[in-house]
Amino acid sequence: MSIEGADTLAIETKALTKRYKDKAAVKHLELKVRKGEIYGFIGRNGAGKSTTLKMISGLAAFTEGEIRLFERPVGDPAVRRRLGVLIESAGLYPNMTAKQNVVMKARCMGLVDESSADEVLKLTGLADAGRKKVKHFSMGMKQRLGVALALLGNPDLLLLDEPINGLDPEGIREFRQLLLKLHEEGKTIVVSSHILGELSKIATSYGIIKDGELIEQITREELEERCQDYFQIEVHDIQRALVLIQETFPTVRAEVFDACSIRLFGIRDGAVINQMLIENQVQVSASGMHRMDLEEYFLERMEGRR
Repeated sequence: MSIEGADTLAIETKALTKRYKDKAAVKHLELKVRKGEIYGFIGRNGAGKSTTLKMISGLAAFTEGEIRLFERPVGDPAVRRRLGVLIESAGLYPNMTAKQNVVMKARCMGLVDESSADEVLKLTGLADAGRKKVKHFSMGMKQRLGVALALLGNPDLLLLDEPINGLDPEGIREFRQLLLKLHEEGKTIVVSSHILGELSKIATSYGIIKDGELIEQITREELEERCQDYFQIEVHDIQRALVLIQETFPTVRAEVFDACSIRLFGIRDGAVINQMLIENQVQVSASGMHRMDLEEYFLERMEGRR
């Protein structure tokens, strides 16, 4: 299913642009995030991910374009109350406990009922942190506390910028479970991360940004369809190998990957390919079955091979 024909959009940007003097950090971004999905925002350092999330959250002004949240202007106070944000540091007070941090922010937001603090701490697994001060927290606990702060007021939309950076495997697992739980409750989550293998376990769609430009938006189903199994061979004479393969196996789709590699889609037994090439005096230096994952797909898009 294409993102373009989506249900209600939680986020929509039109020609969104951010310039710093003469340099455009984000260029004419057309971002579409459907309500209720986990949107993986992918890009290299400096690609414009954080700048985009800051503009959506109101932490940075945009130079040109438009931002709409739940089909309303981003400046609408009613819609801004539906937004929770964790970008860069959560701004924690190290000499306070988790609850003290949450209660302080709740009061700043005008929330007088302390039960809301207990609710977000329970949801993020910090209800039993007790009197332990934040300065003694692990990185994972601090990240979960950052999410707890973002959840105050029960927002419908969460923006999380690199939330699992620096976490150990256990911390990553706990954070993944938390995001999936929030997703089950109907929250829309935009999460950027360099840990693409982890992102692929939770995201329902993706946006890929390169040099400030959104080069692709793709659903999980579309990505799985494109990330097919393939048989890759490395040969010394790629042109002769390609001709032989196309003549002998016309139903097999062949793609030249680089100067010595060919990827073959729609084949189950690679041995017959190897045998045919060797019988025709084409030397095969390496071969094997592969499954393209999100990281490989992302790298190919960054290098312009797709």
